[in-house]
Amino acid sequence: MSVIPCHSDLKVRKEKVAAYVEALKLTAHTIGNHGLNEEDFYESGFFRAAVESMRGANSATLGEKRDFAQRVLSILQEREFIRDWDAAGSQNRYDYDVTLRSGRRAAIELKGCLDGNNTNIFERPNHAKEFLIWSICANKFSDTGRNAWSGLHTRLSAEIILANKQVDGLIIWDWICGSRERPCPKLRTVTNKAPIQIGPYNLPPPCLYVFPDSVPSVRNNPCPQPARIQNLELLTAFQRCFGVDNNSINYVTFEVRQSGQETVRRTTVHRGEVIVKQSKFTPLRRS
Repeated sequence: MSVIPCHSDLKVRKEKVAAYVEALKLTAHTIGNHGLNEEDFYESGFFRAAVESMRGANSATLGEKRDFAQRVLSILQEREFIRDWDAAGSQNRYDYDVTLRSGRRAAIELKGCLDGNNTNIFERPNHAKEFLIWSICANKFSDTGRNAWSGLHTRLSAEIILANKQVDGLIIWDWICGSRERPCPKLRTVTNKAPIQIGPYNLPPPCLYVFPDSVPSVRNNPCPQPARIQNLELLTAFQRCFGVDNNSINYVTFEVRQSGQETVRRTTVHRGEVIVKQSKFTPLRRS
């Protein structure tokens, strides 16, 4: 089983992209009104500059991510699953403050596809009684299973353990979920429920991951158990507002031990009573 239910045939799609890239390299000089012959075109750096410009424009998706997150938070507020929310401001290493129905405060940090070093850059504010990471992956060609596992095991587990940072849970949900590029079986298995409308998008329920209720340590706390989702008010708000079935909630454990001179950890993800993914014990290193 996979650490996340969605999947797509990335091999076929990547092969098609590779073939298109080769074709583009061979014919790029024939496109547009640059006024250069073939030799001058490739020597000028014109093609590389154009590609880098497109990459920069495609990478500038922070506004789109924030728009999606704010639509979701507004729905949570309108349906009275939370009291209020606000953007945290650029000076903070988290993105949103949320006031829960109980009056407690929570914080959310937005991330991308979880496979990069940026996943480890966050700070839980002192006032936050709950702290969630939210992955919004705008890359249609990303491998969501690999990204999710990279985030959980390679990056977040190491940051949590070595930097002593408590993270209560993870949300993986964006506007590509359930699309042709990222089909989701939850849209087929949830009966008598329409897709969730977030702005112009019709989506499956989010994927929720409940983390250990404390930070693991070799001597005193080698394998803390996941929290009960009922004790995490913000994660429960996402579950109830957007119809996440109890059996689809993921529970994560990070187990640590000493192996010679190294500290090693094992990451396990349960869904229901089933282990859907488990690592070997691997050395702890911050990426």
